[in-house]
Amino acid sequence: MIVLDTHVLVWWADGDTKRLSRKVCQTLEQHAKRHELLVSSVSVFEITTLERRGRLRFKVSASEWLEQVRRLPEYRIEPLTDEIAERAGQFGDNFPGDPIDRMIAATALLRGVPLVTHDERLAGIEHLQTIR
Repeated sequence: MIVLDTHVLVWWADGDTKRLSRKVCQTLEQHAKRHELLVSSVSVFEITTLERRGRLRFKVSASEWLEQVRRLPEYRIEPLTDEIAERAGQFGDNFPGDPIDRMIAATALLRGVPLVTHDERLAGIEHLQTIR
């Protein structure tokens, strides 16, 4: 099992693999075959917000795009729990301030699995295993 950062989900699901490293692509392929791609529900919030603000565009609406992703067996949407929210709030001040990043990272930490991200700031967080 691995957790996908929002941008990794968007790039991978849209086939935009040129933005991903070879290592990330291989990892995603392996876990996709086993239906082990975990997506935080806050990524759904982030995607719809970015579309509403004009910072993200799909060939279809974000709602339709997300519905297509939900139907794929390799993805599992992980709900935001109180434990995840609590852990996200416990990150120190050196952690990137974006609440979405905090909740996605907390999801990976509490599930004991790596986070696949392109975000360099997350790669340096103590106890957070990242794949870049």
